[in-house]
Amino acid sequence: MAKHLGLVARAGGIALLLAASPAAAQTLTLGYAAVVSTMDPHYHNLGPNNAAGMHVFDRLVERDARARPSPSLAESYRALSETLWEFKLRRGVKWHDGRDFTADDVAFTFERAPHVPNSPGGFGGFLRAISRVEVVDAHTLRLHTAQPHPLLPIDLASVSIIARHAATGAQAEDYNNGRAAIGTGPYRLAAYRSGDRLELLRNDAYWGEREPWARVNIRFLLNDGARTAALLAGDADLIEQIPTSDLARLRREPRLAVTEIPSLRTVFMSPDYSRTGSHPLVTDNAGAPLPQNPFLDHRVRRALSMAINRKALAEQVMEGAGVPTAQWLPPGAFGYNPDVQPVAFDPETARRLLAEAGFPEGFRLSLATPNDRWPNDARLSQAVAQMWTRIGVRTAVDAMPFSAFTPRRSRQDHAMQLGAWGSSTGEASNYLLSIVATHDRQRLTGAANMTRHSDPRLDDMVLRGAAIMDEERREAAWREAVASYAEREPMIQLLQYVNTWAHRRGLRHDPRMDERTVAMGVREAR
Repeated sequence: MAKHLGLVARAGGIALLLAASPAAAQTLTLGYAAVVSTMDPHYHNLGPNNAAGMHVFDRLVERDARARPSPSLAESYRALSETLWEFKLRRGVKWHDGRDFTADDVAFTFERAPHVPNSPGGFGGFLRAISRVEVVDAHTLRLHTAQPHPLLPIDLASVSIIARHAATGAQAEDYNNGRAAIGTGPYRLAAYRSGDRLELLRNDAYWGEREPWARVNIRFLLNDGARTAALLAGDADLIEQIPTSDLARLRREPRLAVTEIPSLRTVFMSPDYSRTGSHPLVTDNAGAPLPQNPFLDHRVRRALSMAINRKALAEQVMEGAGVPTAQWLPPGAFGYNPDVQPVAFDPETARRLLAEAGFPEGFRLSLATPNDRWPNDARLSQAVAQMWTRIGVRTAVDAMPFSAFTPRRSRQDHAMQLGAWGSSTGEASNYLLSIVATHDRQRLTGAANMTRHSDPRLDDMVLRGAAIMDEERREAAWREAVASYAEREPMIQLLQYVNTWAHRRGLRHDPRMDERTVAMGVREAR
């Protein structure tokens, strides 16, 4: 062990010496905890994809590290009426191939984004309010909405703008090989190597602040130990999603620094709602499928919730990098309801509720979880499975790579699954519209509703709240929706994450509440 540590120390020292040279100082290497599955910015609304896309593509509106919106490709915007918004576009912006950016590209983007073939979870929900796009001139755009929609600028901060001339007819592979990945962002795509890495080159014609890094390498380091080892060896300058077991050690390491921030990401258990009848992965104790879906009964969901010791999950599994919750935003976020607290840990009452629901002897359940996507995802699932087993719901964990988990999730194969969602808008409606609202391709709601949950009352609350222009009244509506959600528990909330990163000394990192790791947030400390 001492010999190994010596090798690591020497490797780290060599890396620091290399970093001091001008050539190395121009290169930044980031270690991602999950793969970037595509460079098509509209195909899959997934954290790593969105983070990678921020380097190559811009949006009309941008969000900073604290999720606060500000103008980007749109240098200004205003509501002309309750149902009409005007966006003035930035002049002089060039695509990576030198052609001019215009309002026509924005119109093309808004046509394409909701209709990407085979998308497992797209971006149409962010454009659902727009009834008509009016191109006034090359740098003026007017967006008509069917009803008042005060969140439109915030929604548009999630939609990457693409070039009509480069992307017409393009498929996902055209983005991955670079042909269609022509953006206006601070970096250009040099190479995308599926499952391995992403290579970016600085866009020296960028309209905004010039980036200090001539080259950015993003390595996909799914294994927790591999990410930490890469940082210690100097093979990565900054890594995300620090293994909780390594946090204390990395904080003590004099060559490194740790940054953290409360997360917009919540983690929860999602029951299947796509079936009213039996599911092969939910059986009685003899292994026979149950005649009907037990998760449709609120008493069963409440029993499963009461069986979970969230304090133990936060302290023992997450080692302090998570906070028990019954909602999906940290305190202080727009729509957070301070009156909504997690259900008390009460296994005795949980058993009683199961008996009342017709399961005095419990039942058997398979719980699906990724084992390489979110912090301690499989460990959290194992801990919850043990807690459920203690009240008679004998739970087996089916852990798998996220690449296998996602297609099964899209087909509603899972009876119960671990889920996580980062509300990229920084306010309450994003989770409600994406995860909780009824899956409806025409209304563009429930884009990431993989369990097919549907509650007309919640749908109505969401749509009414989204149309309230007055901020105080809108926040009150979101708090009411949070309380209703917590009462019904369609998903069983577990924790709110705390986002963590570690980087070599000599760098300055601006941690993001949306957990995205971007080169634009990393600078030399001097």
